[in-house]
Amino acid sequence: MIFRHVFCLTCLFALPLTAQNAGETTELKEVIIEGKAESLIGTAPSASKGQTSTKELLARPFSRRGELLESVPGVIITQHSGDGKANQYFVRGANLDHGTDFLMYVDGMPVNFRNHAHGQGYSDLNFIIPELVGELEYWKGNYYAQHGDLSSSGAARFKLVDELPQGIATSTWGEYEFSRTLIADTIQAGEGRLTMALEHQFYNGPWALNSDATRWNGLLRWHWEDGTDRINITAMGYQGDWMSTDQVPQRAIEAGIIDRFGFIDPTNGGNSRRYSLSFDWTHEDGRATTRTSAYAGFYDLDLFSNFTYFKDNAAPAGDQFEQQDQRWFFGGELARDWRFDALGHEQRLTLGMQLRAEWMNGLGLYNTTARDRFNVVRKDDIFQASYGLFSELEFKPLSWLRVIPGVRADLIHFDVQRSTLPENAGVLSKGIVSPKLSIVFGPWADTEFYLNGGFGFHSNDARGVNIVTDPSTGGAADKVDPLVRTYGAEFGIRNESIPKLVNTLSLWFLRSDSELIYVGDAGNTEPGPSSQRYGVELASYWRPADWAMVDFEATWTDAHLRTDAPPSQNIPGSVPYTLNAGITLGGAEGFFGSLRGRYFGPRPLNETVDVEARESFQVNARVGYRRKNWEIALDCLNLINRSDNDIEYYYDSQLPGEAAPVFDRHIHPIEPRMFRVSVTLRF
Repeated sequence: MIFRHVFCLTCLFALPLTAQNAGETTELKEVIIEGKAESLIGTAPSASKGQTSTKELLARPFSRRGELLESVPGVIITQHSGDGKANQYFVRGANLDHGTDFLMYVDGMPVNFRNHAHGQGYSDLNFIIPELVGELEYWKGNYYAQHGDLSSSGAARFKLVDELPQGIATSTWGEYEFSRTLIADTIQAGEGRLTMALEHQFYNGPWALNSDATRWNGLLRWHWEDGTDRINITAMGYQGDWMSTDQVPQRAIEAGIIDRFGFIDPTNGGNSRRYSLSFDWTHEDGRATTRTSAYAGFYDLDLFSNFTYFKDNAAPAGDQFEQQDQRWFFGGELARDWRFDALGHEQRLTLGMQLRAEWMNGLGLYNTTARDRFNVVRKDDIFQASYGLFSELEFKPLSWLRVIPGVRADLIHFDVQRSTLPENAGVLSKGIVSPKLSIVFGPWADTEFYLNGGFGFHSNDARGVNIVTDPSTGGAADKVDPLVRTYGAEFGIRNESIPKLVNTLSLWFLRSDSELIYVGDAGNTEPGPSSQRYGVELASYWRPADWAMVDFEATWTDAHLRTDAPPSQNIPGSVPYTLNAGITLGGAEGFFGSLRGRYFGPRPLNETVDVEARESFQVNARVGYRRKNWEIALDCLNLINRSDNDIEYYYDSQLPGEAAPVFDRHIHPIEPRMFRVSVTLRF
């Protein structure tokens, strides 16, 4: 039924294409993405809109592929668990847990999962192969009509390469038994080009408990284009297995029970799989462009965690729990841009629709001991579908003024079909309309000024929307709002008056009617009171030559919960200020190098700021030499060997031998200094 609707909608948009401008062909212009220093004067709708190129992404030394997102100003990526789990994301004063309120795409396919076993908006990027990312495009705020649920803080899209200019064979070896091998190439396949890639990675890490983290990634991508059409059909597959050293209590380290890289529960870990097939088609028809995408896939996660040890269950049972997630997901988007002349300037109108559906079979939470289940907390079968319509007009009445009104309407269907407690099953549909507005002034002296405002939203978990009885206690439970309204605004400046230097400044505001708060001892997010954030972002990108790039990004944020008693509380985990800067040198051949520093400041771990997390400062470096068909590189991660923490939480837990639970910091340390050598051949 869903595919029939998508097909019919595609026909509706496509039929006029055959009638209009019959026989006409339009050459698709070659677009070269230079990256962050590229001029966006006259095209960007806000100061916080940007992109980074594959060249810039691959020049960054990184330990996790999720760190590719740190090219987005102010985004911080950490980890509090094993290497196969989704990263922890921070942006604009929000602890996003594993993806809440920051929407991510790969081409036209969303990555975030709603109603996830481990938390709303869970976004695992481990299936991405960095060398196959052609561009990372990003937006901040909720001012863009094409982005809907879970995008209030912003969105990012990983655009995969259409084809590789050369085949790649790369191998990386490093300390703590790190190894990674990738082979990828593009060949002729019929009328198009077929890109194939296979990646394997293994890592034990510095942990007392070997992580035994194994990852396989594969990709097949068929690309075809002519003067009017561009088509990509992409199959991706990922499988990961790992043991996990989760965050551990500070008191256990100080008492000498474990060291910084020690563990409490030796059976934590998990495995995950994701397989998808996607289709993307762009059709140019004179001054109109139609974009169509469709995707389908299967996802599976089995995750074992123990954050409180023996607080709820005495030895030998313990507090380990299993979160199981298995789903099929489908969806697509259809959008059309019309460009036309009026008032002496080119105008643009966009209309689009989005469809998304997920079937979750046996979304489960279990109490376990050493991965053996001894209690079913709850198990649910869920179907959720969302339908979105959006429209945006870029109206230019004067040479120095662009007005961009937009609106989107979303309808989300929540259906808990079966639950361990029958009264927790239920069906609900809810709609919401979100207007947007951007006004751009200029350019004057290569400077533009931006005013942005918009309404957004995030959905809550379908289990919370329909809950009647708490499955843990058996008591009555309050239902949560299905859709939560957010309000955002921004003033920004983009200056390019100095050649090859781009400067942006943003002053922003975001309010949410209900904050999704990470609960450390439960390992998930729960709806909380309303929240308010505001801040400043400054970014500078200087490319003095083709072989040199200098970038600097700094942010400051104030974030608090809007409560009555006390009248204001801090949001646990909200990062007040960040700094990310680097220099990259090197041309097509010869020596090259990169030096990057990332800092994020102390942050509250509870609402009253009785406890703060330590600051964190990490420096990564790379040096290498390349020729036309090969290169060798040496990466040093955590160059100055700081003993900072990747993540910190504050909650109560109980260790063996303790008479009662103890409130304490629970930390996951940054990994120590390590070296990795990569050899790459191109053919």
